[in-house]
Amino acid sequence: MRAPSQCWLTDMDGVLVHEDHALPGAAEFLAALIDKARPFLVLTNNSIFTPRDLSARLARSGLKVPEESIWTSALATAAFLGDQLPGGSAYVVGEAGLTTALHEVGYTLTDNSPDFVVLGETRTYSFEAITKAIRLIINGARFIATNPDVTGPSAEGPLPATGSVAAMVTKATGREPYFVGKPNPMMFRSAMNRIEAHSESTTMIGDRMDTDVIAGIEAGLDTILVLTGSTAEADIARYPFRPGRVLPSIADVIELV
Repeated sequence: MRAPSQCWLTDMDGVLVHEDHALPGAAEFLAALIDKARPFLVLTNNSIFTPRDLSARLARSGLKVPEESIWTSALATAAFLGDQLPGGSAYVVGEAGLTTALHEVGYTLTDNSPDFVVLGETRTYSFEAITKAIRLIINGARFIATNPDVTGPSAEGPLPATGSVAAMVTKATGREPYFVGKPNPMMFRSAMNRIEAHSESTTMIGDRMDTDVIAGIEAGLDTILVLTGSTAEADIARYPFRPGRVLPSIADVIELV
């Protein structure tokens, strides 16, 4: 029997917001965390934006989340590389969320014999940049990607995401990337270190079985699947693992805080 959770991790899209609109109960859930002084982080595999950008985006939807309470795959990737090779160098295919995070851990961004090629999310993938990444990897740079998601959401429908571009680079180089973001439990462990959380008293809330729930289980956390995002209740039986709880929405989590 697990003790009541003292710390909380929650996915963003599909749990708190959907297409920049707050989901019912999200504001009240966040208020409950703050009122009860529960340490928490909002997690996202999106590496395009900085925490400041995402905090502003959430504020526009009516959700108050300070930037220090947001943990992205870009931050997790930067933390990982900072531990692996302090003061290293990287060639980055990505946006400000990723380049800023790498600068903040002391990395030099270069296309001249970098230690790593780091692939993140961007809406402006260029043939030139991908060609450069492929040649650097062939010449010995280690291949890192922020997250394995093959598509991302948009108002118009799915968009190709980091995992799709990584597959193309792998095909050209024969090198598989190391993915840092969900479902790698490393992203959760780095987040938990940030808020000094312990696995036995931390809960992860997500809307995807294949990223949020499995990574939470592998990190030793209690898990809650909400049905307001990618996973429908009928989908759960397809997986060989189960979340700790399945709830209709984040509104139903408030009483557990």
